[in-house]
Amino acid sequence: MTKLVIRKASHAGSWYPSKKEDLIKNLESFFSDKEFGPGKLPETLNQDSRTIIGGVSPHAGYAFSGRCAAFTYLNLFKERIPDTVIVLGTDHVGYGKVALLGDGAWETPLGNLLIDDELSKKILDISDNIVEDRSAFTGFMEQEHNIEIQLPFIKYCAKEKDVKIVTLKIGIRRDYSVFEKIASDIFAAIKALNKDVVIVASSDMSHKEVFDANQLSEFKKFDQDVIDAFVELNPKKTLSAASKTTVCGAQTITTLMLICEKLNATKGELLKYYTSSDIKGGNGYCVGYFSGIIVK
Repeated sequence: MTKLVIRKASHAGSWYPSKKEDLIKNLESFFSDKEFGPGKLPETLNQDSRTIIGGVSPHAGYAFSGRCAAFTYLNLFKERIPDTVIVLGTDHVGYGKVALLGDGAWETPLGNLLIDDELSKKILDISDNIVEDRSAFTGFMEQEHNIEIQLPFIKYCAKEKDVKIVTLKIGIRRDYSVFEKIASDIFAAIKALNKDVVIVASSDMSHKEVFDANQLSEFKKFDQDVIDAFVELNPKKTLSAASKTTVCGAQTITTLMLICEKLNATKGELLKYYTSSDIKGGNGYCVGYFSGIIVK
């Protein structure tokens, strides 16, 4: 019997709390926040079907991005708790492939999240573009945070249900045609299995120094162009707008939109946008955070 591979929660204790009780309090405060957060705790309606099939969620330290991310997960889990969440991860450390973790689990302070190995295997069977590569997520690559940051939200919103995940890393920006192929492969795998699956694109928005109100306004305008294209449900336009910015998950957002189009999406919705400057006040290094969902 092979040993279960567990990807450690390498950013617990720095980017978010490492103790279960502290993390729960942290998450509850984000959902309850009425200024930057949604102002309510997650609940599920236990509906038979869903219309909200995907979303964009930021991945910075929770003090900055947590309240924005709360909007995404509140909505993804609102209609019903999914069987599986596919997390589309970007790359900050120079990985060059498109890879997934075929089996095993990811550690969180709230308990481990198991990989949906049935869905992962189905994707690998179908795709010539996606490879299985543990090294994309473990060892040196554990310094990559953008998928891990999503997982406590998933575990918290899952409540008592054993929600599984598929974690996929899309390394370096690629041609639009590659995103189309990846999206087709993932869509085909989803359709082949009788599961309730939602997709999350992990991405922060622009990163830039801002020194006055005019620069902050210009900063937000560039992000707004990306958001507008997302709301239009125009993946090619979204990728083009993002390529003019320092949005770090252009490939994850684009792939999310392409998958959701095939799942009969009709529109995108902006739930929340703010910047780190809005949170902390003052000038300096600024990052944008965006929560959006895709609806069919």
